[in-house]
Amino acid sequence: MDAGSCNACSTAGTPLMKFSLGKDFFGRTYDRLSPSSDQSPKWYCEPCSMMKNLQRDFRDIRAEFDKLTKGQASALSEPEAKQRAQLRLREIAAIAGTQAAGSSLLNASDVTQLIEQFHARA
Repeated sequence: MDAGSCNACSTAGTPLMKFSLGKDFFGRTYDRLSPSSDQSPKWYCEPCSMMKNLQRDFRDIRAEFDKLTKGQASALSEPEAKQRAQLRLREIAAIAGTQAAGSSLLNASDVTQLIEQFHARA
C-alpha cells in the first residue's frame, strides 16, 4: 500500500495497490518488477486496480488474437482457450460499460471491436 494518489484516476486518501507478480490470462507467469523498463511503478485505488486487471486480460487476449490472425502460434488455437477468451471479453465489456466516467485504463469500444473481430473470424 502507498499513501500517494492513484496513477489512473488521481484519487488520494484511499489505500492503493500494486500488482507486480502473477499470471496472465493464459496462465503464463509475469513479473513487472524485473524488466528494466519498470523504473517507476504505478499504484492504483481499488476500482482502478480492477480496471487494470481487466486491461491486462484484454491486452493478453488481443495479443494472442493478433498472432492467430497472422497465422502464428497462439494460445487461442485451442477451442477451449478461445471460448474462455470470448467469455472474458464479454465480461470485460459489461464491466467497462458500467464505468460512469469511463476509464483511462480501458476503452470499452476497443473491447467491443475485438469481440466483433472474434465473431467475424468464427
